[in-house]
Amino acid sequence: MANPDLRDWLAQMEAAGELQKVSGASREEEIGGIVDIYQRAANNKAVLFDDIPGFPRGYRVAANILTGVKRIALTMGMPAASTEIDLVNYWRRYLTEAKSIPPVTVKNGPILEHVYSGAEVDLGSIPVPKWHELDGGPYIGTACMVIMKDPDSGWINYGAYRVQAYPDGRIASVMCSKGKHGDILMRRYHERGQRCPIAVVAGMHPLLFSLAGIEVAYGKNEYDMAGGLLGRPVEVILGPKTGLPIPANAEIAFEGMIDPNDRIAEGPFGEWTGYYAGGLKQEPVIRIDTFMHRQDPILLGAIPAVPPNDDTYYRGTYRAANVWRQIEAAGVPGVKGVWSHEAGGSRMWLTVAIEQMYPGHAKQAGLIASQCHAGAYANKYVVVVDDDIDPANMNDVIWAMCTRVDAREDVEVLKSCWSTPLDPTSYPLDERIFNSRMVIDACRPWLRRKDFPKVARSSKELDARIKAKWAHVLPRT
Repeated sequence: MANPDLRDWLAQMEAAGELQKVSGASREEEIGGIVDIYQRAANNKAVLFDDIPGFPRGYRVAANILTGVKRIALTMGMPAASTEIDLVNYWRRYLTEAKSIPPVTVKNGPILEHVYSGAEVDLGSIPVPKWHELDGGPYIGTACMVIMKDPDSGWINYGAYRVQAYPDGRIASVMCSKGKHGDILMRRYHERGQRCPIAVVAGMHPLLFSLAGIEVAYGKNEYDMAGGLLGRPVEVILGPKTGLPIPANAEIAFEGMIDPNDRIAEGPFGEWTGYYAGGLKQEPVIRIDTFMHRQDPILLGAIPAVPPNDDTYYRGTYRAANVWRQIEAAGVPGVKGVWSHEAGGSRMWLTVAIEQMYPGHAKQAGLIASQCHAGAYANKYVVVVDDDIDPANMNDVIWAMCTRVDAREDVEVLKSCWSTPLDPTSYPLDERIFNSRMVIDACRPWLRRKDFPKVARSSKELDARIKAKWAHVLPRT
């Protein structure tokens, strides 16, 4: 059976009432402006643009893809009525089972319907938007798979890194933050004086893209993970120049080489922190050898911006599950829930719910959450709450902070932690690689747990009786 592709996903979303079609918006300003407005609230529809001025009808752009719980659930094969914590538990089950099915190589696929090389290569033939008003240019890689191979082990890795297109049409740039797998692999080639092979895929089923942007363990192949989630192997073709595996039913892809000292001005770009924080920098150049796309290609976009956005949703559910798993792996018992809040780009704010079992339990959970691998990068706040608080309900979390925290005892500040230049407050200014973060114990004080005032909220038992009798007059929750 052929793998599901982006077109299957769009048809599924349209059938579920989750797709808005837009005709005639320009790529220079209007597509990005429309997407920005759609992203200002969670659970707005995905958007599909067609009839883009200056391009053939059928050359489309899809965006706002995973900014709602329902769409993420449907993408993962879950019920449409799934909740935020259901999504977290989906990833917890997967991380426990770790189902893995390696990809299979095929000789043909829709991605090979149009193949160009040499002087024929022209990324400008695709309606790549300028996503934000102050971006340094159009970005073809936002919801993308950037594929590389370890020169020693042959391990295949793909991640989601931003990729800018240029007027030349035959070059692109890629920006990988320090310490990310793409950066590590690229440096392995360059430290030997070798060119780094690279492939970029810019249109695929959102499930494949979602794995590109999460912290899959070093040495693990995202294609294997995608096969486990799909229940069948991902079909790939091998790039004619690099031999790197590219999804056979992808919409748009290109491959080429990155020379050790080949750099170009890249940025600025509106990022997941909500700022043009990266500025204008020199980043690696991809010299494109092969450019390929389907008939009537669809460019997929996942646009970082002021949260909420795609990053804050699809990444947040996986990250919360992985933090939960790593806290438990460190020996901390009683974890009842973890949520990575969208306002922090799914990284900067973590809430951990626990059943307190011993003195210092809450602080232990918070400190480990702030430094375990899944939670450490760019984190700013970890809040630990009792198990009567839903960690995905921000109103309840803030209520717990307001009523159960004594700043003298319950707040710890950690310095010189792992950060990113995309955080406007990272330091030092010449590198911007560190930040400080706050761990907040918002649980009932351990020494007062017996005499702390009771919560003025109906019990679960009373809730059940009321709902059984009065469901017809109650609001949907």
